[in-house]
Amino acid sequence: MALDAVFREHWARVLATLVGILGDIELAEEAAAEAFAIAAERWPRDGEPANPNAWLVVTARNRAVDQLRRRRLLAEKTRLLARGLETAPEATMHDPPAFRDERLELIFTCCHPSLALEAQVALTLRTLGGLSTEEIALAFLVPSDTMSKRLTRAKRKIRDAGIPFAVPPDHQLPDRLAAVLAVVYLIFNEGWGGGRVDLAAEAIHLARALTDLMPDEGEVLALLALMLLHDARRAARFRDGRLVLLDDQDRSLWDAGQIDEGRRVLQRALARGTAGPYAIQAAIADLHLRQPRDWRQIAALYDVLARRTGSPVVEMNRAVAIAELEGPEAALAILDRLDLGQYRYFHSTRADLLRRAGRTAEAERAYQRALELTRTAPERRFLETRLAELRPPAEG
Repeated sequence: MALDAVFREHWARVLATLVGILGDIELAEEAAAEAFAIAAERWPRDGEPANPNAWLVVTARNRAVDQLRRRRLLAEKTRLLARGLETAPEATMHDPPAFRDERLELIFTCCHPSLALEAQVALTLRTLGGLSTEEIALAFLVPSDTMSKRLTRAKRKIRDAGIPFAVPPDHQLPDRLAAVLAVVYLIFNEGWGGGRVDLAAEAIHLARALTDLMPDEGEVLALLALMLLHDARRAARFRDGRLVLLDDQDRSLWDAGQIDEGRRVLQRALARGTAGPYAIQAAIADLHLRQPRDWRQIAALYDVLARRTGSPVVEMNRAVAIAELEGPEAALAILDRLDLGQYRYFHSTRADLLRRAGRTAEAERAYQRALELTRTAPERRFLETRLAELRPPAEG
């Protein structure tokens, strides 16, 4: 296996195990990085070990012990580690011991509510996804130094505040799991909405890890299904640098295999007996892929989702379905009740409905406001094209 593939496969599990041993994300990262560097040097020459994950953990743990001794810091922790090594069976690089998978504890630590949301997202991408600081900074359009400081502050807050490296107790799990899923979905939407498909793929990778770790959680499965169904249209979403709406997409470019997988995962989620917000959204995404679309069912599901979440964005999406059933004016009546003035998709949705209703001047103003709020080039080009279509050509 290529070393970059080894890194991708083993980074999160190695790091999580080390954090469990050392109790310090920064130290664990340094040790893991050293172990992967040693692997990059030795494995091409000596061959990949039978158990790469355990080899990396043993190597990193030994490096961490050496580092603690060199620094002459955390002396008690060093003695505890040394005692643990003395009482454990002798481990060699050829026959390393097995280690428990502690990725779940790491996910909940990174998404602890005492951390700011931006820190939760960045830490999750760094620790679970293995993205470099530079890659995360590029994805979120901030300087690398800024992201480095943000990550360092978050890791030190976890250490200094004694944030537990543990899965929450049962009575806290639903709320904490909802926060974890929200972080993963936010990462996906940053990639999906901005055209940065690396982040969308990273979110799917994280969701797959979660389903491995929590296979009986219906909403974990539902989130994976939702992202798979959306991401299956990735190749058709942009053409000539412009966003392409679903109705105008070339369906031959859709990933049929991924759609099938998304539907299978959705059925597994629904079989768990509960239909949470992600399951409802995944069901809606599935309906949008079918021809002809069942707008009445889509509207009904959005109605259930809106009542359950109280989200004005969900109500906006319900209005789009209502427009297909009752016309644009009925949908505009719904939008007029929503407080989404700073949300770019509110203005682009309203602009399209105004255009369809023949209210051209109002549509122009709404498209212009959407343009002011839009950051990504493909969406800007799409909106500029729509705006130009509303304006009569200048006389020669």
